[in-house]
Amino acid sequence: MHTHDEQYGYCDLSGNALEPESASIVVFGATGDLARRKIFPALYNLERTGILPADTRVIGFARRELTRERFAAQLREACALYSHSKPLDVEAWERLAGRISYLRGSFDDEGAYRDLALRLAEPGSPANALFYLAVAPEEFAPVARGLAAAGLGCDAVRRAAGSCGPARRLVVEKPFGRDRESARALNAVLQSCFAEDDIFRIDHYLGKETVQNLLYFRFANSIFEPLWNRNHIESVEIDVLETGGIGTRGGYYDRAGAARDMLQNHLIQLLCLVAMEPPAGLDPESVRNEKVKVLKSIRDYSAPELLERSRRGQYSGYAAEDRVAPGSAAETFVSLRLEVDNWRFAGVPFKLRTGKALDRQVSEIRVTFQRPPATLFAGYCGELLSPNVLTLRIQPDEGMWLGFNAKEPGAARVAPKELRFAYRERNDDYFPEAYERLIADALAGDSTLFIRSDETEEAWRIVDALESAWAAGPAPLPYPAGSSGP
Repeated sequence: MHTHDEQYGYCDLSGNALEPESASIVVFGATGDLARRKIFPALYNLERTGILPADTRVIGFARRELTRERFAAQLREACALYSHSKPLDVEAWERLAGRISYLRGSFDDEGAYRDLALRLAEPGSPANALFYLAVAPEEFAPVARGLAAAGLGCDAVRRAAGSCGPARRLVVEKPFGRDRESARALNAVLQSCFAEDDIFRIDHYLGKETVQNLLYFRFANSIFEPLWNRNHIESVEIDVLETGGIGTRGGYYDRAGAARDMLQNHLIQLLCLVAMEPPAGLDPESVRNEKVKVLKSIRDYSAPELLERSRRGQYSGYAAEDRVAPGSAAETFVSLRLEVDNWRFAGVPFKLRTGKALDRQVSEIRVTFQRPPATLFAGYCGELLSPNVLTLRIQPDEGMWLGFNAKEPGAARVAPKELRFAYRERNDDYFPEAYERLIADALAGDSTLFIRSDETEEAWRIVDALESAWAAGPAPLPYPAGSSGP
């Protein structure tokens, strides 16, 4: 007799996945906070788990005057502090450290890019190159142009003609533009230097295991997919809530606000994964095509409609934060109700919320199903009968919870219960961080979890209209820090 696991086992899709290719990884902004906290710890863990190809080289590019030894020592400290795997695996670190070098240069210095080209051409260097822009948004275009001018880029025309040679890939962090117009202009610059297929726009939420699992959960389970529509779902709520304030990000945050910082990318990407139709295949373009269809199904709301559908707030004490302008109207909280006007989800509200200085630290998606017909238990219990709610927790405590109703033992009473699956209870040995997955995918040339140019422009269409409505509307509502918001 077979157990369930023995009979069915695992369906291993790794044979269909692209493998990371060896490359010279050039990290621009290599001494910055993002590089120290996320990028280099991710590279260390890829080395530790054997995913990083053995001949991969890493070049840090930054303005500071540093020796290679001092740079490597700083990275060792960062990996020991910020890696999710502790203590530091000294053997793995030494393997990686032996392949790390440093190049001092300004992002507008043509000579520095020529020096980089020579460094990449040294004997024994991998043929491919991955350029990671961990720099301020205003540096994205200058760095791309500098790379192209030094012969390190490859646009679509040259790529199609086969005249580029080895892979030249560009990884770009958010924020990708400030609005649709600036995003479109940035796309034009990047695409004049690199082919669109070689541009990897990162949204680190897409690298989180629970987010990736949305596709598996929806399309690999016949008990959920038939219910995943307007006939059975009452509402979808997407929350990314933080207890901390803006910290040291006042200079950026005061210009951006919560809608540009979080709604335009993280929350709208999660909406796409919840609402998309089954893709034709698991290849990058099939998945991204369906996400774009979702965005195009969100209609253009009028300014009065957007004011009615949204709420924005600012936590008490925000004005006193470092580098915040006096009298700033930047929002630190935003909620927005959208509808996806397609056959599957017409009429189902998608409620998006994000904010700082709140009473909870959580990122999750809650799918609320409609109550049963008003006969039997629904007829007797009315609003007391709990709806079935599926919660997909992204962080913390990644996992899935399904609420259902059951009889209380020893009583004629209906009470809500819960089925629960927590990832870390089953995967303590290896639970990769988002940047590990995304960097490995970029090395493989797999853009499934990255954002295409038309995706970002469609997302900006929605947020631009919201920002325009707010500009003519009331100021953000105040709310106490540590509360549930306005």
